[in-house]
Amino acid sequence: MSEFSPSRPARLRRSVLSVPAINRRALDKLSSLDCDAVIFDLEDSVSPEKKAEARENLRAFFAASPLPGKERIIRINGLSSNFGAEDLALVAELEPDAVLLPKVDDPQDVMVVGDWLAEADAPESLRIWAMIETPRGILNAAAIAEAGRTAGSQLDCFVVGLNDLRKETGVLPQPGRPYLVPWLMQVILAVSAYGLEAIDSVFNDFKNAGEFEAECGQGRSMGFSGKMLIHPNQIEAANLHFGPDAAAIAEAEAIISAFSEPGADALNVVNLGGRMVERLHLVQAERLIHKARLIEQRSSGAVAASRIET
Repeated sequence: MSEFSPSRPARLRRSVLSVPAINRRALDKLSSLDCDAVIFDLEDSVSPEKKAEARENLRAFFAASPLPGKERIIRINGLSSNFGAEDLALVAELEPDAVLLPKVDDPQDVMVVGDWLAEADAPESLRIWAMIETPRGILNAAAIAEAGRTAGSQLDCFVVGLNDLRKETGVLPQPGRPYLVPWLMQVILAVSAYGLEAIDSVFNDFKNAGEFEAECGQGRSMGFSGKMLIHPNQIEAANLHFGPDAAAIAEAEAIISAFSEPGADALNVVNLGGRMVERLHLVQAERLIHKARLIEQRSSGAVAASRIET
């Protein structure tokens, strides 16, 4: 069996919770939540007069709460604003796992930040995420993703922002997102072509559990790695829908086992219970099992931590 080894560090991104950096109560609760990643928002959820206070909140939080096991992303204000430069300086100081750029329209938006981080001697492990939330961002998704394949690029993930996209296009919110699906799939094609990941947009009505779960299922079927969340109540459903289920894990294990049989290492296709399975399915199976192991490790760690606390 070939061992799955991702070119970038493997991450669980089923549930990506956005938290206003100005909200200290919400920040204090993060260590008890089972989300895979946290976006510390300095942009839309923070009023202009509170930006400096929000940055100080993050300084204090990062000093006291490392959040082991969770990916930490800081969403900055646009560099054309009065706050972007100070936000980027904070990112270089705190060294989160990633910086999330708002309203990315073209590859230059990513390259400018990459150059800035390099000049600030930020670690290579500090990745760049891009919010795709404008008509130009959708039209240029492939070109932006291609920028992530250039030498030294730190681009790692797209996050779709449908609230801004709806505002700019006039598309109304509807169950099933029928008029938005073509644009969402354009994003998926772009990240798939260049080895990146994409996170599905927020679902605003956090009390509507049924429609939220349906949208999670749709996003997973499309190929998104996870969902951006606005409320802790959404974490459990996102983890469930974007994580591998028992049947998928069993099938992946069967595929890996079939390619481990004597002589199978020289084959590109094997017979699995009357179904022809190609080697590309082996790569997919190894990726799925790798994620399943990460989830199991996270769960075991949570159980151990709860036992210690009690």
